[in-house]
Amino acid sequence: QVQLVESGGGLVQPGGSLRLSCAASGSIFSVYAMRWYRQPPGKQRELVAAIHSGGSPVYKDSLKGRFTISRDSAKNTVYLQMNSLKPEDTAVYFCNANIRALYSGRPDEFWGQGTQVTVSS
Repeated sequence: QVQLVESGGGLVQPGGSLRLSCAASGSIFSVYAMRWYRQPPGKQRELVAAIHSGGSPVYKDSLKGRFTISRDSAKNTVYLQMNSLKPEDTAVYFCNANIRALYSGRPDEFWGQGTQVTVSS
């Protein structure tokens, strides 16, 4: 019923840029906070950035200045602009959101399937 689908991942050289998108679809009543996580090879999943439904962003300190999260609430879509990419940014990036379905009394947490980002020469 409710789905999150990421897109925009791929192979990029160090110093390059990439823009990820995540669109929520289905029987949605309202989308609240949306987030980006990532999981580097052999490491734990970590929060990259989050954005409230009102538009206020929060970032992991080490990524602030290079990554920018934004959203288009009318399209139920969240974006992650990644600049000055480094090899250590290589990971599977996951979209996450708190979404209330049309016939649900409360919001639930949903996850996308992930998109691979590889930064390498």
